[in-house]
Amino acid sequence: MEVALEDNNLMEKVLPPDEQEIDVELEAKEKKYLRGEGANLESLKDKKLKTQLASREKLYGKSAKAAAKIEKWLLPASAGYLETEGLEKTWRIKQTDIAKEVRETVRDVAFLHNDQFFAAAQKKYSYIYARDGTELHCLKERGPVARLRFLKNHFLLASINKIGQLHYQDVTYGDMVASIRTGKGRTDVMEVNPYNGVVALGHSGGTVTMWKPTSQAPLVQMQCHPGPVSAVAFHPNGHLMATSGKERKVKIWDLRKFEEVQTIHGFHAKTLSFSQKGLLAAGTGSFVQVLGDSSGGGGGYSRYMSHSMVKGYQVEKVMFRPYEDVLGIGHSMGWSSVLIPGSGEPNFDSWVANPFETSKQRREKEVHLLLDKLPPETIMLDPSKIGAMRPSRRKERPTRGEIEVEKEVAIEAAKSVEMKKKTKGRNKPSKRTKKKKELVENAKKTFPELEHSNIAGKKRRIGEDAAAELPASLKRFARKN
Repeated sequence: MEVALEDNNLMEKVLPPDEQEIDVELEAKEKKYLRGEGANLESLKDKKLKTQLASREKLYGKSAKAAAKIEKWLLPASAGYLETEGLEKTWRIKQTDIAKEVRETVRDVAFLHNDQFFAAAQKKYSYIYARDGTELHCLKERGPVARLRFLKNHFLLASINKIGQLHYQDVTYGDMVASIRTGKGRTDVMEVNPYNGVVALGHSGGTVTMWKPTSQAPLVQMQCHPGPVSAVAFHPNGHLMATSGKERKVKIWDLRKFEEVQTIHGFHAKTLSFSQKGLLAAGTGSFVQVLGDSSGGGGGYSRYMSHSMVKGYQVEKVMFRPYEDVLGIGHSMGWSSVLIPGSGEPNFDSWVANPFETSKQRREKEVHLLLDKLPPETIMLDPSKIGAMRPSRRKERPTRGEIEVEKEVAIEAAKSVEMKKKTKGRNKPSKRTKKKKELVENAKKTFPELEHSNIAGKKRRIGEDAAAELPASLKRFARKN
């Protein structure tokens, strides 16, 4: 029994490897906060002094443990210093070298339902931050993300990672709604149609695919260019799409018919953006061009304005500012803005976008947006079908077996009809039998289609067989249907 108890005590004292490492780390941190070695209490003869020193040493040990735990869990970051190897000197290290090593890579940023929260696709994971830069969430399930887009009507954060996986995550309760393997390889071209919430991806094979979270297959697959697709943009009405390819062409597509309406030759666009009034901005290299639609239907885009950046600046992203005649340009050296007259909507709706919104109004608007949140099933190519009546299908013709069953049921029902008892002389058995025969015949007459179809089929088959058996010289005298 004693051996068994000792074995149980040993089993209780053995900790998992992770907890053992934590205990070793905490013990090392405790030594830093202890006030040297403790007093030798065994050599003391004064019991009162011995008790006081023992209680004080115990208090010092508790405070050292508390300080070590605070440093471990609440103060995880430690001060860093420059460390060199070999003959390197710290005073020779330049600020450009330090910034290159410590600056975090950010591939894309997307605002959520308002300007208080935004998501950033960083080097390893994606993070959600508050407006003041406080980290709120780390989205580890997505992996290294290339592009982020937010579907404001559905509260879904869509992303495409380096291996071509499309993810949809609900930001209201944090669950992953869908994880889709596109099967098209890596891509960094991604846009959302504002009309229906469909996500469009541009691929290296020149195709543009459109997706929704409730389907593992693309809704549409369009061959837009012979080479890689470099940019995609949607008109605010959702019916026009602009694509750019490496072959120095920009194409305008009508999504109602999925056909090309215009091809603009002469320049390769790395980024595209539509304004609220339908102007199309295209950026490549150090140049930005703005195209205007003279026809109004999407097929008459021509050069409206152009802007040249400082030589050496590489344009990475262009985007129009809503309700303002301003075009934002993100480039290799920072951010710039230019004036584009006629690009923004001159009249704003305070129910949609209120520039004078107070904090109380913002909170109320957030509640209304959550109440009006649409489920992922409502994302489709034609959202006007939601709430419409499904057209009635034409009634299918019953099969031969179904007709025979219905006929037998009708005959049995006619036979089981109870005859009324009539006056003397009118209730003879012969008359009752004759009446039942009439009811059975009437029930059979309601199914004439089966008999006629059988007769017509037999006649047709007999005629065909007879014509097939005739010699070739007499076939011309055979009756033709």
